[in-house]
Amino acid sequence: MNQTNVLILAAGKGTRMKSKRPKVLHPVCGKPMVKHVIDAVQQTQGQTHIYVVVGHGAELVQQELGEGYTYVEQKKQLGTGHAVMVAAPHLREAAGQTLVLYGDTPLISGQTLQAFLTAHQEAQAAVSILTTFVDDPEGYGRIIRDEQGQVKKIVEEKDATAEEKQVKEINTGIYCFDNQKLLQALSQITNDNAQGEYYLTDCIEILERKGEKITAYVTHDQEEIMGINDRIALAQAEKVMRRRINERHMSQGVTIIDPEHTYIGPDVVIGQDTVIYPGTILSGRTVIAEDCQVGPHAELIDVKVGRATSIVHSKAVDSQIGSQTQVGPFAYIRPGTTIGDRCRVGNFVEVKNSVVKDGAKIPHLSYVGDADIGERVNMGCGSITVNYDGIHKHRTVVENDSFVGCNVNLVAPVTIGEGAYIAAGSTITHPVPAYSLAIARERQTVKENYALKLRPNKERKDR
Repeated sequence: MNQTNVLILAAGKGTRMKSKRPKVLHPVCGKPMVKHVIDAVQQTQGQTHIYVVVGHGAELVQQELGEGYTYVEQKKQLGTGHAVMVAAPHLREAAGQTLVLYGDTPLISGQTLQAFLTAHQEAQAAVSILTTFVDDPEGYGRIIRDEQGQVKKIVEEKDATAEEKQVKEINTGIYCFDNQKLLQALSQITNDNAQGEYYLTDCIEILERKGEKITAYVTHDQEEIMGINDRIALAQAEKVMRRRINERHMSQGVTIIDPEHTYIGPDVVIGQDTVIYPGTILSGRTVIAEDCQVGPHAELIDVKVGRATSIVHSKAVDSQIGSQTQVGPFAYIRPGTTIGDRCRVGNFVEVKNSVVKDGAKIPHLSYVGDADIGERVNMGCGSITVNYDGIHKHRTVVENDSFVGCNVNLVAPVTIGEGAYIAAGSTITHPVPAYSLAIARERQTVKENYALKLRPNKERKDR
């Protein structure tokens, strides 16, 4: 299979977005729309080389996409033909075909692109046009075919006759050219029009006049060709993509209780028989194993979750949570944290940059930061690792099978030995040996009738 040169046109400002951000960087399901287009290309077979034509916000686009692509700058946006012309020097020695895509069409799928490329190669056409049928074709170029069904021409809305306006097959603007024939046609297009721009459709007209073969491939999913020009279309694309993602997971054995109120990113992986409850947001590179319960109202960002774990009304970011572990409600697992198997991280617990080993329990109202919590440790209600001295962070170590009582402060750096007990209400500032009991609090003092001295007119009431 010949190499496919892929031109992704991403130079436009997107004025109607009314944004400082380049249009193609606006996210759909948490990923910039131009990255969705690149992902679709990378799902096709054979060798591809991706050229990204940048203009407005070029540095931001390159920074977001990173290395691995050839960037071509279109300093002045003078039409689609001009965008391809500025990339032409990179294509002069290239064989194969050139696929022209747009950075603001995030719903295009790899399956459609593969079928389109295959049809182009089998037809041995000079150019193939991706088309679709729409109920309301107003504003689109119409695909006019002859009696044999071959593409005869593309007619723009303003030039169409009343009969041609009834045609519902439209030009999506996505093309696949024989590379050398594209270059020949580009050398002949002009900007002799009211807008003073170079149009890529002129190349098709030039090739048609030369008697070159022009074909069209129809995609019957008109949602795929949706271009994003404003925030309204952005929200519509988000809804379509979210529906697709949710349906894909459900088809693979995931239960989503309320798909309309569940938000899953395109790169999330979920195992069979996991149940996702409403209000849940899963994004980034989150991976959830089988038989889990996530939600309601859980948010996971770049989190790896083990089998049969429950996460309810909680948030976790850039962390790992083991198997058969319970998190929540109202827990916050912050970056750099690893929670082991069969653990319990309960309500109003925050864990940051810590390792919580298998079987440990932090049931409620605790903060564990920069700590290593051993196996089967119990952190009592209100226990705190005091990790920050105002300048530096310090680490707390609680070894296996220790018991930390309620309202205990562990002032780091400090180590609690294996099997030790810390009495409730203690503030621990020194190491505690293994299997010891540490008590660090004032002895209780009771002064009888002291309150009456403060309020002499108050009669004492014996109870």
